[in-house]
Amino acid sequence: MAWASLVLAGLFEMFGVAMIHTLHRDRNWQSLLCLILGFGASFLLLAYAMKTISMGTAYAIWTGIGASGGALLGMIVYGESKDWKRIVFIAMILGAAIGLKFIS
Repeated sequence: MAWASLVLAGLFEMFGVAMIHTLHRDRNWQSLLCLILGFGASFLLLAYAMKTISMGTAYAIWTGIGASGGALLGMIVYGESKDWKRIVFIAMILGAAIGLKFIS
């Protein structure tokens, strides 16, 4: 259950990052509320996961999901560069997160 919570925390982190972009574009209270709720849920789920997963592993995986997911979201939804070098390094981040799961 802790690993599922950690992955969900990473997905909420991605949502929060997307809401930062939306807030910069629209400047409305709905975007701000979604940003607060997204990051709030992310932190709560991360804290829950850290009850059984070590802090270093949980934080590395959480940031890996958030960072790589945010970059992929930018490429897919917001038309950011899809350069093959970016994709290789995103894959390396995800590979490292998966590797941490296997050794934990």
